[in-house]
Amino acid sequence: MWDEIEVAISQATGKKFVSDRRQGQSGGCINQATKISDGQRDFFIKTNQVSYLDIFETEAIALKQIHITDTIRVPKPICWGIAGDVAYLTIESLEFGGYQDWEAMGRNLAAMHRVTSDRGFGWDRNNAIGATPQINYWTKDWISFWIEYRLAFQIHLAKRKGWRCTIAEEKIYESLSRFFDNYQPQPSMVHGDLWSGNTAFVNGEPVIFDPALYFGDREVDLAMTELFGGFPSQFYQAYQVAYPLDASYQQRKTLYNLYHILNHFNLFGGGYSSQANRMIESICN
Repeated sequence: MWDEIEVAISQATGKKFVSDRRQGQSGGCINQATKISDGQRDFFIKTNQVSYLDIFETEAIALKQIHITDTIRVPKPICWGIAGDVAYLTIESLEFGGYQDWEAMGRNLAAMHRVTSDRGFGWDRNNAIGATPQINYWTKDWISFWIEYRLAFQIHLAKRKGWRCTIAEEKIYESLSRFFDNYQPQPSMVHGDLWSGNTAFVNGEPVIFDPALYFGDREVDLAMTELFGGFPSQFYQAYQVAYPLDASYQQRKTLYNLYHILNHFNLFGGGYSSQANRMIESICN
């Protein structure tokens, strides 16, 4: 396997690469991750079963699309494919650490959110949120997109896993329009899975990675940053200066984070079931 990956790296970079060190890395709960080095160059390799090849290819395309916006740093994708009996994705290995400039993170994310699409909401490819498929068919109406390709999709999966919703599904969807009475979101390039575990710094410079990219309401990213403990206040202050949020953002936060809590139930089960019901009751009341 490693010989094949090293050949692919050599071909992609135009410089022969033969590793002499391999070290397991923290790569989240979905993939295996390994850092390989030849003493001069390092690369970060994600591996999984062969069926993950499309997910890895889509992630590489997303990283490229964020990179060309020149707004916020992401690890550069190098190559991907099948080696032996696994799928792999090779990306730039970055040395995280040093000063954390959260103001720059806020400004740079705001700049990325200003990248828009005239095709509406969605993306050219379906991708994944964790290990769950994420549907991104282009849609002109944001509420329709959010209902069909975000909430309804996750609710369907959750019911198959035994989740029992305390409120009729139709009532949930009927409740959404009131959150948009005086607010019309524009399609923004969003990370899609923006929690602290998908952010880092290289000597102060902000980096985001593991995107679940699509064009959507930029508030989905801001909402998720608050879901698992929140980012430092400097991040929100800098973002607000660079690209002020609508005054009614606080009312939509729970609606957007419901998607992620349902996904966590579908991935991990447990207490996310009751948390999702509490959020739904808040949305519908």
